[in-house]
Amino acid sequence: MNTGPRQWRGRLEDAELMAREFPALAGSLARPESRRGVLRLMAASIALGGLAACDPSAPDGHYVPAVNQAADIVPGLPNRFATALPDGGTAAGIVVTQDMGRPIKVEGNAAHPASLGATSVHGQAMLLDFYDPDRSAGVLRGGDVATWQALLRAMLAQRAALAANGGAGFRILTGRVVSPTLGAAVAALLDRYPRARWVQWEPVSRDAVGRGTELAYGRRLDLLPRAAAADVVLALDSDLISSAPGHLRHARDVASRRNPVRGPMSRIYAAEPVPSLIGGIADHRFIAGPREMAAAVNALAAAILGGADASEAPHWVAPAVADLRAAGARALVHAGPDLPAEAHSLVHQVNERLGGRGITFDLIEPVAYRPADEAGPLAGLLDDMRSGRVDTLLILDSNPVYAVAGFREALRRVPFSLSAAPAPDETARVVTWHVPQTHLFETWGDIRAHDGTLTIQQPQALPLYEGHNAFEILALFDDQVADGTPVRDLDRVRAAWRDRLDDDGWEDALAAGIVPGTASQPVADPPKAAPVPLAIPAGQALTLLIRPDSSLWDGRHANNPWLQELPRPLGKLVWANPLLIAPAFAARTGLANGDEVELTLAGRSLRAPVYVIPGQAPDCIIATLGGGRTSAGEVGNGVGWDVTPLRGLDGVPTLRATGKHIRIASTDHHNVLEVDNKTIDSIVRHGTEAEFAVNPTFLHGDDKQPSIYHRAQTSGVAWGMSVDLNACIGCNACVVACQAENNVPVVGRDQVLIGREMHWLRIDRYYEGPADSPDSYLQPMLCMHCEDAPCEPVCPVEASIHDSEGLNLQVYNRCIGTRFCSNNCPYKVRRFNFGAWAAEEHRPPISRNPDVTVRSRGVMEKCTFCVQRIAEARIAHDRDGTAEQVVTACQAACPTRAFSFGDINDPGSEVTQRKRSPLDYALLADQNTHPRLTYEARITNPNPRLVT
Repeated sequence: MNTGPRQWRGRLEDAELMAREFPALAGSLARPESRRGVLRLMAASIALGGLAACDPSAPDGHYVPAVNQAADIVPGLPNRFATALPDGGTAAGIVVTQDMGRPIKVEGNAAHPASLGATSVHGQAMLLDFYDPDRSAGVLRGGDVATWQALLRAMLAQRAALAANGGAGFRILTGRVVSPTLGAAVAALLDRYPRARWVQWEPVSRDAVGRGTELAYGRRLDLLPRAAAADVVLALDSDLISSAPGHLRHARDVASRRNPVRGPMSRIYAAEPVPSLIGGIADHRFIAGPREMAAAVNALAAAILGGADASEAPHWVAPAVADLRAAGARALVHAGPDLPAEAHSLVHQVNERLGGRGITFDLIEPVAYRPADEAGPLAGLLDDMRSGRVDTLLILDSNPVYAVAGFREALRRVPFSLSAAPAPDETARVVTWHVPQTHLFETWGDIRAHDGTLTIQQPQALPLYEGHNAFEILALFDDQVADGTPVRDLDRVRAAWRDRLDDDGWEDALAAGIVPGTASQPVADPPKAAPVPLAIPAGQALTLLIRPDSSLWDGRHANNPWLQELPRPLGKLVWANPLLIAPAFAARTGLANGDEVELTLAGRSLRAPVYVIPGQAPDCIIATLGGGRTSAGEVGNGVGWDVTPLRGLDGVPTLRATGKHIRIASTDHHNVLEVDNKTIDSIVRHGTEAEFAVNPTFLHGDDKQPSIYHRAQTSGVAWGMSVDLNACIGCNACVVACQAENNVPVVGRDQVLIGREMHWLRIDRYYEGPADSPDSYLQPMLCMHCEDAPCEPVCPVEASIHDSEGLNLQVYNRCIGTRFCSNNCPYKVRRFNFGAWAAEEHRPPISRNPDVTVRSRGVMEKCTFCVQRIAEARIAHDRDGTAEQVVTACQAACPTRAFSFGDINDPGSEVTQRKRSPLDYALLADQNTHPRLTYEARITNPNPRLVT
């Protein structure tokens, strides 16, 4: 046996690199193996290879393949099932694509009124939540592994105590319930224990919105905006197209009025303290902190309703009011949830006075089940817990230990507590018992949309873990039904709707994804309150505003790598939630991106880095939720900073620089287009509606460049795309949809810091004007599929090639990683696998799209116009004779229909019609690449009185 020194090829340092390249060999690299050890390893490998089809956990040691295939599953053909998910607090309809019974993709349901076929980033990314390996896998007792039978035994004594005192010390904490059947189940439990209490609470509250209608109309109602009918929109710190109930529908409605080629343009004003999606597309955006916002609302109410003095009105209010008055019933004012209830009441009365009821907005009965104030009951619950008045607490799919300061300490004073959630979280570590709850893809349910429309939620798979549905968990506490028999969610939901849906109606509702005739009818309640001006906050040097993160929301998505690495719409931040400050504030204090500060408010402190955001209110610090999780999972633990201890505190915050610096991962400086020092005017072409009216082709420019080559016209099918810059709102749904469809891996924070990410589609953001108050422009960037592609002639192995239909293709098994193609691409849209990122992803292989190759290290990749979908459409055409209707992943997800794809040789196709637009232009046309992807230039509709 050789006992000499170990040999290697290359440098000794390469062993570490090899371990990272081949993680499975990391252990063997750490120590030399004997000849016997090597033979043992080889024998084990051979044995494992032969037993790959066997599973010792199966009942008899192995699985027997099905002789008769299931009737609804055909190998190679996808199945699609309609359901819905909570999005913005209410339902958004989705269609889940399955391959051989496993969910692989989420699309929007075109028949659903809240989605119209679109999806949000959370809808696309929920696929990873379903397959998350860190999901709860069993019952926990005090953080230790327990069994369901042990919990059933413990519940015997607990139910007896509740029955004896009528549930006097029993509290139920849930999120906002928009499921009629789940709400009825909780209400039935309260009927059983009349002294129990139910608290509905959301970490990101819309309480002020509900209390605003209560002030204005005397009772809680839901606002139903109809933005497509609005000629003038005034958005006051608004979440209309970003996170409000029905925001996908509202985004479609807003975008439908923003292209002058397709009809008269609307005009949008936005006033806000921090850049938002609607502020990014507004014709006029005004920066307003809390004091300026209160003054603006008072001035608006005074001008429309009469009464209060508007001496402190910002300069823009008078021109905006004149526009609103001129539009009359075609005007809409929308206020966001961070404004106080009194502001919402005034806005409702302004909309009523303008005459928009029934045209630009309606009011309906609340969609939520028994809606009520959230802040008061939660504070009462905390007080009862601290004082010992709570002896039994059920927490259903909520994480208050993370989201509520002081809840952990109060929870320790509750003798018996049980939390149920799909994934273990901070609350699960503290409660007496934790029960894994089924994922949305594993359970039956029902849920209402923003307009009241009901969807029956149907499961997409059997539970991956030992999950229990919400009805089964509630039944644990009911001594009349808790006999150990599982409570079937299907039976509960089917029974709830049996009077309305017979067997045929039930099947139709499942297939369509909606229950017809369930949309709420408008109510006729008139305003009852007299206008009451807002109290204007005292001027102060600094204000802390805490907002949800656009990707992680309140932290519930922290363990989702797609959402962690998704560049935030305007700051382009990833894997972090620093404190956001304005350029003027940074200049005044000498702070720069990544400088750590200590933020102190009401005696509590937080250390976190800062990041400068152009267009933010100079007297505001913005802290976003979702960071600093400690029990999120492998991906989310320790990412970012926890700002929840500062929530709900009053006072003036102070900042102190610590002298430390933390690198912040951002994609803002990645893949910058700097071809011949091009300006924004040549990249994102833009102009005004007035200029368009004079000359519709004023943005065409000289796009036809001289060439020595003759390009033959493509016959047959010629695939192309058009992107409407007037419709893009920067929501990022297309980015995650492309990632899910094409198995695009994440790379992690460290790789992003050195300029690497793998997204095939990105949304570039450009600023124009001063940093304190710039105009912003968005441009989706993906492979242009150039007809004279500069990436093709430089590839030494012909991995980058062109097909007969105009697609620029990448042959992965030819690519040798020279990266010449990337160097030669003026659009910077190609991505190189520097690491084995696909193999190291935090997701099981069964979650990937089987129609798309999973790329390995050393391969160049980029957008393919979803060539697998083109192939699927062609196969369907050959098999069934159906038309080749191809919808790319980005096109399907987009809520505003910014993308149009199809055959540009077909004169009747939508993409051909769009390319005939007078606004159509090719990006970097002087490069003579002749891209198949072109853009419609951005047009704004400013008020001449406000143009300087």
